[in-house]
Formats: sequence, structure tokens, C-alpha cells
Amino acid sequence: MHLQTRCDLTFDITVPTPFVFMLRPRSGYQQWVSCEKYMLYPLTTVREFTDLYGNLCQRLIAPVGDFSISTSAEVIVSDGVDREPGGIFIEIPHLPDYVLGYLLPSRYCESEHFSMMAAEITAGYAWGYDQVAAIESWIRSTIRYELSGSDAPVTASEVNTRQWGVCRDLAHLGIALCRALSIPARMVVGFLHGLEPMDMHAWFEAYVADRWYTFDPTQTESRGGYVVLGYGRDAADVAVYNQFGPAVFPTTKTVSVKHIE
Repeated sequence: MHLQTRCDLTFDITVPTPFVFMLRPRSGYQQWVSCEKYMLYPLTTVREFTDLYGNLCQRLIAPVGDFSISTSAEVIVSDGVDREPGGIFIEIPHLPDYVLGYLLPSRYCESEHFSMMAAEITAGYAWGYDQVAAIESWIRSTIRYELSGSDAPVTASEVNTRQWGVCRDLAHLGIALCRALSIPARMVVGFLHGLEPMDMHAWFEAYVADRWYTFDPTQTESRGGYVVLGYGRDAADVAVYNQFGPAVFPTTKTVSVKHIE
């Protein structure tokens, strides 16, 4: 599947404002970036770096006045999502070093509170992939998916208490439940072809059967069209932008994903 993604943001800057953006997809085993554009107006100095999770981040100081950032990319992704029913649970001594951090509680995924609940949800399922699939199915049928809600992330415990959330919130709950079973899980943010209404999207991945697999409790069926911008422990690690100083919010925001014939 050949997709074109686009994100346009405009800000009204009152004082010179430091930003860190995460708006460039990176080629990997699930996607290939064949072409991209990254435009700033007015033009300002940008320094790019790779963060602790391998994400491409852009650091700059936005000048006073109207400041806009426009990004687009052509990305080749899979037509479907890989599934592995029966995929085995990887015991902790055999996990790669770099996934160990995804076993630990984090700011929005307090997995230490979910051990009993995770065991109940996955009772009778084979350890590994089938447990994660059971968690995905349970969230889909139990937690109400809201297309819009609070801009502020909430914790997995808060999502479980109120029984609803946006895509980011449902991913937090899935991650916490997986980690409670000693299954590494991470947050993913990016684009999804066909998402309605169109916006940035969040889902989660779990490490079973010696690789990462995609899970998305917000979607009623498995399908392709995911374009990854970033990975992290939870929403704190994968914001598409962080700004420092007086609060600044986009005055306009446009997101699109188109299929290229």
C-alpha cells in the first residue's frame, strides 16, 4: 500500500518558543519512506536528533508571529497487519536488552496495579500472542472509544475507572495490561489510512514470538495502512510536538492520509 501522509500546523507565537517536533516517519521493517518534504515558515534553524527510542526529532526555536510547519511523506506500508495466533511468550531471560524497559510501569501505564485484572481477562488463553489478542478484544468490547475528548493524556487506571477514552487512552490500558503479564508493550503514534475523522492516531505493540506485533482496540477489524511516526513507553514519549515556555496551541491543524495509485 502506497500512502501519502500530510500534517500542517500553524501557531501564533508571542515570545521566541523552543519546540521539539516528531513529524518525520522513519524507514523500518514495517514501512519504507520513499519521499518526504518538511517546510517551515518563516524559515528558522533546525537541528535533528534521534531520541532514546529511535524516533527522528526536530529541535528549533519558533520566532514571534505566525509560525507554520508543513510535512508530507510518501510511505510504502503493508496492506494488512501481521497476526500470529499461538505466538509464544518470550521469557524475560531471553528478551533482547532493548525491550526490557517496556516491561516497567511508566507515567501513564501503571502496570503494577493490573496484575489480577490482566490474569482474569486472559484466563484460559495460551501465554503470549493469544493473551494480547484477548486484551485487545476485551478493551474493544468494554471500553468506549471516543473520537474526541480531553487533550490531556490520562492514566490506564483512570481510563479503566471511567470506561471511555480516545485512541491514546485505550492504548495506555492495553500496554498496562500486557506489562502486568510480563509482556513488553509500547505506545505507537502516527497515521492510519481511512481513519474517521482523520487525525493523528495511537495504538500499541506487544513483543511476543521474538518480534513486535500491532494491536489496535479502536478498530473493529484488522487492516493495514498504519504509518509510524514514533515509539515510546507511553504518550509522554511520543508527542508530535513539545513546546517549552508559555503554553502554545495550534491555531490550525490539518492531517490527511491518501492512497497513491
